[in-house]
Order: sequence, then C-alpha cells, then structure tokens
Amino acid sequence: MSFLKKMIRRKPDENSPAFRREMAEKVANKHIKYVSERQDGIDVILGKDGSLSLRDDCLIISAAGQSDIIFRGVITDLKISELMSLDGAVIIGPDIEHGGMERTIIAYYKYYR
Repeated sequence: MSFLKKMIRRKPDENSPAFRREMAEKVANKHIKYVSERQDGIDVILGKDGSLSLRDDCLIISAAGQSDIIFRGVITDLKISELMSLDGAVIIGPDIEHGGMERTIIAYYKYYR
C-alpha cells in the first residue's frame, strides 16, 4: 500500500502555513527586474532592480533607488504563486509596511544566462 501512496500525489493545500512558507522560500533571494502592483486592472510600476528576501517571518520586497520598502507581509498571511512562465511571482496579502491594506504585487525576476 505504501508504494501506491508514493505513486499518487495529492495536490498540496495552498492555504496551509507549510505550503505558504515553502512558496516564500522558493521566491526568496531572487533578484527582480521590476515590481508592479495591480490596481483596478492596471499594472503600476512601483520600482526596478530590487530583491525578494525573508526576514523575521516576513517577505520583503525592495527596489534600488527607493529608501523605503515596497512591500512587507507576514508569510502565513500571503498567497504566493509563480507566473506560468516562471519569470516572476504574484504576491497577494496584507502589507504591514503600508497600514495592512490588501495588495496584489507582481515581481518579475531578472533573467541570467
């Protein structure tokens, strides 16, 4: 029976803290080309040449040339998914850096050959 369980993989629970932490660790330490926010169906560029990092159970997005942090969210409160092209990630959740409002952030990774 254990062989059968190994062959059948269940879809992970995307709302579990373990899955959310795994996705945060997957996107962490990536260099980003630019960061945009989806507002009323329009993507607004927030910054360029930045990074995604983890610190104190928070995902932090910062960009060059900006003194403040673009986005900071507690990992267990965020929904993180990678783009189908794997060129970036979509982060949805409350931004504790800017008053806890719900934001949809898209971070596009830098591509290195």
